[in-house]
Amino acid sequence: MNITPTSVYTIRFNDCDLFGHLNNARYIDYFLNAREDHLKQYHDLDLTEFYKNNIAWVVGGHEIAYLRPALYNEVVTIQSTLLAADAEYLLVETQMKSENSTHLKAIMRTRFVPINTKTGRKEPHAISFLDWAKTIENTSVVPYGNLQERIKQLL
Repeated sequence: MNITPTSVYTIRFNDCDLFGHLNNARYIDYFLNAREDHLKQYHDLDLTEFYKNNIAWVVGGHEIAYLRPALYNEVVTIQSTLLAADAEYLLVETQMKSENSTHLKAIMRTRFVPINTKTGRKEPHAISFLDWAKTIENTSVVPYGNLQERIKQLL
């Protein structure tokens, strides 16, 4: 099973600023969309099925670092991986790199908190979900380290 799926995206004009750089806020959209694509394509996990069962995740926080600009019409690769899963949250890391993956452009860590969509309240992950999540958890990356330390490791 691929625990670090990667896909290719093209930076769109309407996502860029006047200088042709990907807008800082749009990196988050690219990262979250890529993770959703990865879950569906590589792990056969469709988020709409969870929503139908009143299960969803809200973002508890993002930590992001912009290292090199992504430019209009540039082809980039986005990789995602699950760093940690427990009853209270999921910690996901996403990386945007150049098309040939030689240059790290940005990295983001996101903490997702499970909620019940009927009540709108936090609800622990089901044991069956956690059992599955542990099969794709990337134990080769230290999940609780400083993002700057992680960047140094990658560079």
